Amino acid sequence: MTVLGINKGLDQRAGNRTALLTVDDITMRFGGVTAISGVSFEVFRNELFAIIGPNGAGKTSIFNCLNAVYHPQEGSIKLDGVDLIGTKPPFTVAQGIARTFQNIGLFKNLDVVSNLMLGRHHLMRGGFMAGLIFSGTAKKQEIVHRRRVEEVMELLDLQHFRGQPVGLLAYGVQKRMELARALCMEPKLLLLDEPVAGMNATETEDMARYILEIKDELGISMILVEHDMHMVMDVAERIMVLDFGQKIAEGLPDQIRSNPRVIEAYLGASK
Repeated sequence: MTVLGINKGLDQRAGNRTALLTVDDITMRFGGVTAISGVSFEVFRNELFAIIGPNGAGKTSIFNCLNAVYHPQEGSIKLDGVDLIGTKPPFTVAQGIARTFQNIGLFKNLDVVSNLMLGRHHLMRGGFMAGLIFSGTAKKQEIVHRRRVEEVMELLDLQHFRGQPVGLLAYGVQKRMELARALCMEPKLLLLDEPVAGMNATETEDMARYILEIKDELGISMILVEHDMHMVMDVAERIMVLDFGQKIAEGLPDQIRSNPRVIEAYLGASK
């Protein structure tokens, strides 16, 4: 699959960029099982960074550490210099981390606009009574938040679904909605958890285009976890590979594609 004639930006070296996220030597254990073992990496501003690896490699555990669902026993995680270790998910949201989920977590009985407005909740100010009366500051905020929702819908071509219950939308549109709701949170760092899982080739191509447009137009840093290697190799600027909780490789897509340890991890050792 080729998306917009890319790989784009792969000749841009890390030395010219500043890190938004710094993960240093994190280790996460569950009893006697080590899910992540001494993993370190950086994500630069306006970078699309991918994490790949076989099932059980530790990809989701890293995401859960980044948004403070898990608390690593060792190491540090800093976003824009702010330490995230020991915090809670609302704190990471306030610092600018948003996440999509492989299993769609939308409110299917609510329409598109209502679901996207929920992504604005942490940015809303004012109490229950102000919202009930809906005048003054509350009304002005509502206008601002709805305007932002409209911009996100336009970016992801969701305008014509606005009044429909999300549960009635096609699967591919619901996956796009999941991405749109995360964007409505106005993140600095967007965690994309298998955004094309279960999609056909056309839907995958469309989602890849939307992700690249988000990066180019909004300048949001992204970490992509995905099993579709054609998509990953085409859109990611750098890739980190995990196997059994350990980092076995990191580099540009061409370097990863030809790395013997990566090939072994996916295909097994040669006989």
